[in-house]
Amino acid sequence: MRNYELMVIFSAQLDEEALTAQIEKTQELITSIGGEVENVDKWGKRRFAYEVNDNTEGFYVVIDFKAESGTTSEVERILKITDEVVRYLLVRKDQE
Repeated sequence: MRNYELMVIFSAQLDEEALTAQIEKTQELITSIGGEVENVDKWGKRRFAYEVNDNTEGFYVVIDFKAESGTTSEVERILKITDEVVRYLLVRKDQE
């Protein structure tokens, strides 16, 4: 299994309950592809340097997980079509 880091920016219009539900849904998505969520780091609401899709701020969440190579394309596909996601970045961590 490979180590991955997923940063997701959720819409600032979400309340605390909806944000928690979206984070849990993302974690369930990762585990459904056979991944293991190791850490979830909530950075909170941050202001953007520039406007993104008519948004000026969003909730930043970083999820560290392990998964087999090639299975992350399903995670990216679902994040692309999720309305509450403003932006995301999925990167593979180097082995230490």
